Amino acid sequence: MHTNDWLQLALFLGLLALITKPLGLYLMQVLDAQGRTWLDPILKPIEKLTYRLLGTDPQREQNWKQYTLSMLAFSLIGIVFTYLILRCQHLLPWNPQGLPALSPHLAFNTAVSFTTNTNWQSYGGEATLSYFSQMVGLTFHNFVSAATGIAIAAALVRGIARSSGKTLGNFWADLVRVTYYLLLPLCGAFALFLVSQGMIQNFESYTKATTLEGTEQVIAQGPMASQVAIKMLGTNGGGFVNANAAHPFENPTPLSNLVQMLAIFAIGSGLTYYLGRMVKNQAHGWAVWAAMMVLFTSGVLVCAHAEAQGNPIHQQLGVAATDGNMEGKEVRFGIFNSSLFATVTTAASCGAVNSMHDSFTAIGGFVPLFMMELGEVVIGGVGAGLYGMLVFVILAVFIAGLMVGRTPEYLGKKIQAKEVKLAMLTLLILTLSILGFTAWASVSAWGLAGLNNAGPHGFSEMLYAYSSATANNGSAFAGLTANTPWYNTTLGVAMLIGRFLMIVPIMALAGSLVQKQAAPPTAGTFPAHGATFTLLLIGTVLLVGALNFLPALALGPVVEHFLTLQGRLF
Repeated sequence: MHTNDWLQLALFLGLLALITKPLGLYLMQVLDAQGRTWLDPILKPIEKLTYRLLGTDPQREQNWKQYTLSMLAFSLIGIVFTYLILRCQHLLPWNPQGLPALSPHLAFNTAVSFTTNTNWQSYGGEATLSYFSQMVGLTFHNFVSAATGIAIAAALVRGIARSSGKTLGNFWADLVRVTYYLLLPLCGAFALFLVSQGMIQNFESYTKATTLEGTEQVIAQGPMASQVAIKMLGTNGGGFVNANAAHPFENPTPLSNLVQMLAIFAIGSGLTYYLGRMVKNQAHGWAVWAAMMVLFTSGVLVCAHAEAQGNPIHQQLGVAATDGNMEGKEVRFGIFNSSLFATVTTAASCGAVNSMHDSFTAIGGFVPLFMMELGEVVIGGVGAGLYGMLVFVILAVFIAGLMVGRTPEYLGKKIQAKEVKLAMLTLLILTLSILGFTAWASVSAWGLAGLNNAGPHGFSEMLYAYSSATANNGSAFAGLTANTPWYNTTLGVAMLIGRFLMIVPIMALAGSLVQKQAAPPTAGTFPAHGATFTLLLIGTVLLVGALNFLPALALGPVVEHFLTLQGRLF
């Protein structure tokens, strides 16, 4: 890495640290049903009207079962709503290109994808979806799926912070307040910034231009800035165009590239500060943030180093031996910004890309793949990253208790068999979905038919697809042809498993913790802050990730790496 690369990494981490506290303090106001914000004079009447239309009392809190059922019912209706829009696209307005309806399996995959905050795209956005489908069917979910993730994280934090309670808040109040007071204002300001950088925002028909060679080129138009703003802030990742953030319309300048990466991490980072304030232990919040940053920075350095070294086969042939691996990367971003973006988008469950991960070196591609398989806990999706990391926190304090022979405690609450079982169930669901679907695809005719590469790289394409779907990330190794009935269906099911089957035990964990009486710390209490706790948490995350997925990773990117060192592909 060059000096400029180190400076860019330091700038990114410094800016992220600066915005973490202000966002955390604002989240305290937003996630309090009676909290006051500077937007109250404008939004309070709209908020009250929304509650009346929903027929709900925001002050009436719910237990974990009621909260979870409300979330599941809302999400189910959202899937059906978007599926119908996509199937009836040809009959709906704002379709100047006359695009046809989506097939049943693609409509199912897309509706599930955006409802679960995955934004996996088995299609090219500008060639498949109308403006109405993009704005009403998909952007709607970009807001509410992000708000849902934040609401679940808030419910778990309340379960940890409260003592001898029964309720975790009100799902409808959390959903409405996060959408109105956090996501809409931030996205409005962010969209204006993106337009100032040259991003388009219109309802024009696609432009047809004649190239210097005399051929016709179609240039996509549309309401792009408004979708990209929530795509990044809500860690959704679904691109308006197929090239995503590698397209100059979706990512016009180096400044827009930097701010988009910050936007991906912003809310998830602020939630760690919110955690510290809620449990009245700010050092704990910063310890969780530090663990995330150590894992993230390590991933960036490994990925950037691998890409800077270039393709070993090319080097043996004397081709661009000093330029690094620029295949699949924008020249205007270069190797380091491409590696940084790839690690950011897979550490968070965003999935937006400014380079093609399928073109990375074996070890360069290993990093984003492994980041997802850790459970998207390194910042992670908005809300999802925090509640996923808190599962590892429970396991970390359990391990610490075993090592010293004491009953494990977390912030004064005893961690018993029930909590550990629920935490392990969450992680086993992730593992079973990723490895189970990958194994099925790797021995099935439908799975092998979608591969554009043989050998370990082809296996990595399948493993990446189901890792991305289950982790609700949405990025892809682009060599896989996934727009087929079997892939669309199985990936859709993996997304549902990764979102909702994992949320249920997490909410049960919150329901168990909220009932516990918090005891004051004693001399034997393991402190949930400081370097020792941070290192234990990092070790727990890596140990679980390594035990679960390294055998599969060894069959994919690891084998591919050693083969390329020998000048072979398979």
